[in-house]
Amino acid sequence: LVLLGCAVFFGALVAADFDFFRFSTAKFETVTHEIKENYHNISILADTADILLVQTEDEAGRVECYEQENLKHSVSVKDGTLIVEVSDTRAWYEYIGINFGSPKTTVYVPKGTYGSLTVKADTSDVEIAREIALESVDVALSTGDVTCNASAASIKIKTTTGDIHVLGVTTTTLDLSTSTGEIEVQGVTCTGNASIGVSTGDVELDQFSCKSLCSSGGTGDISLTDVITSERLFIKRSTGDVALDACDAAEIVIETSTGDVEGSLLSGKAFSVTTDTGRVRFPQNSVGGRCEITTDTGDVEITVG
Repeated sequence: LVLLGCAVFFGALVAADFDFFRFSTAKFETVTHEIKENYHNISILADTADILLVQTEDEAGRVECYEQENLKHSVSVKDGTLIVEVSDTRAWYEYIGINFGSPKTTVYVPKGTYGSLTVKADTSDVEIAREIALESVDVALSTGDVTCNASAASIKIKTTTGDIHVLGVTTTTLDLSTSTGEIEVQGVTCTGNASIGVSTGDVELDQFSCKSLCSSGGTGDISLTDVITSERLFIKRSTGDVALDACDAAEIVIETSTGDVEGSLLSGKAFSVTTDTGRVRFPQNSVGGRCEITTDTGDVEITVG
């Protein structure tokens, strides 16, 4: 029976020309919604569709939805807000089947400056193009990755299981948090405070400047390269390692349980490191003032120039 089942399965693949999408029980179609009204804010409520925001050269915007036949998206403008939301009209038996398709919603916005962008979704990837000018960004996902290339005065991104990428933007406040995903911040200028929180994911900061930075985490590592804070740099980890490369701040406080702390600073300064069993290592010219290191069984190595 096993051999017969394998033969039937292989025969079906040959008949379908090895195209797995032909076995999908869900039917997809592309629907385009033209937007003629003016709007200032954007609100997107999605289920499983990936979301992409791009700029268009046309005077009028549009929303293209690659969606299931019984899982439509409604597009409307209310009180100056473009609202894109899903309308699930499937019967209970239509949830059962084989689905190889990937729904996607693409929002084309004309040139201009927009107010708030709010995205809430369950299982979706979100990407915001660099050309879009926004005042605030607020994205909340359950499972999905977020890539933000657009500058805004306030950027807040939260995911449960998903990676966060913020690349080449300018902002006043930055608030990023994820449970099991990773966070990457590169080429970002934040004139105010920044908060980055993870549970088990790693954090990578490269060419990042802000007023003060607070990062808390559990088992994930954090790597800082060319990170400059004009006031305070506070990092707390349980078992994750902390690595600094050519970083600087007016005040540096690092706390770990079993994670190692090592790196280099741009100028000698006073700093505080607290760890239980982790290793602390700073090379020459890192210490320029009062240095306070607390450890139970961890090794400490500091070279003073």
